[in-house]
Amino acid sequence: MGVEIKLSDRELPVSPVFIDFLHHIVADIPFEGAIWGDQLSEALSSEQKRITESATANAAGVMGSQVGKQAIGRAYELLVALMTGNVDPIKDLQLRFHFINVIGVPRNGGSYLTKEIYRALGYQTHLVPNAIAHDGFPEAGPFRFERGVNSWMTSLQTMAEYLTMVELYFGKNKPHSGKILVPKKLTKGSYAGGFFHRILGQAVENILTVRHPVTSCISTYEKSGGLPPDGCFRVRGNIEEWVRRDLSYTGCENAEVAKMPYFDAYLRYWEQYHYYIATTGLSANRDIVVVPYGKERMEDLVKSFYYRLGHRDPQPEAFEVFDNRERHPEWMKKAAPVVARVAEVWATVGLSFPLAAVMEAW
Repeated sequence: MGVEIKLSDRELPVSPVFIDFLHHIVADIPFEGAIWGDQLSEALSSEQKRITESATANAAGVMGSQVGKQAIGRAYELLVALMTGNVDPIKDLQLRFHFINVIGVPRNGGSYLTKEIYRALGYQTHLVPNAIAHDGFPEAGPFRFERGVNSWMTSLQTMAEYLTMVELYFGKNKPHSGKILVPKKLTKGSYAGGFFHRILGQAVENILTVRHPVTSCISTYEKSGGLPPDGCFRVRGNIEEWVRRDLSYTGCENAEVAKMPYFDAYLRYWEQYHYYIATTGLSANRDIVVVPYGKERMEDLVKSFYYRLGHRDPQPEAFEVFDNRERHPEWMKKAAPVVARVAEVWATVGLSFPLAAVMEAW
């Protein structure tokens, strides 16, 4: 006796990000004005709000086009493959595309690296959509189960949509060494390392960016308008929301987080994030480059991609670095044992944490 299970787009609706991407394609609207690669911008993005608010209006046009219907059908096909362990469609994608994942805490130089890899491939980065290049999509994070949300299913569905977007956006590109290169700032990759390792392919390249937690924290609060006057943690943008979410996942109540000193909350997030890198399956891929934050190190890595892609005289953009090492000396003392613990945990899985370079605190 067989049991037939039916799910529709009522239970698994298409994501607003995917609708927005397809809307640009079917309406022949150029992807332009992307600011994800601006390393000096301190503005909080309102992109997600725009995408969510316009999704309903754009969905009709997408579903009314043959390209849109085919793409949505393809995404659901890949979702079923991911749900049921049908490896063949996934292997086909792995044989066709080579993913270069830039993984690390936000404000660690990942946007710069991603932008320069795209530039080395000949892209004008302001025309590369955020969902393709940057760190919000596909979705991964600490497990959530609440009304209308199962985050494991969300990860599967947004991965299926992302792979469909990759086929549409990169599919006609020239291969390099037999595969089409797909750079991606994959901040959320640390939360489900084994998932990304298995689905994107065991031959992916992972670039891990690492920065001292004090200077990383300074960059984060500057992005959100400055250190709160009372010194306590506040949620004002995406990064701070991820801090709150991650602390909540490990037992902190929201009211407790709101009373924590800003750096204490951030430091705990920073530590947890780097433990995830070591413990969720990313380390199973041995094609890993760890790059500590710093001008020469970032620019040298970028130049290696330019040379690899045939540029004889690479001219990458300068990586902008500011010296904030003297701003919070009390934070430096608090961070030292945390950084040392992370280095020890990485060593247990064969990852070499660049302790001396990180402690330069750029």
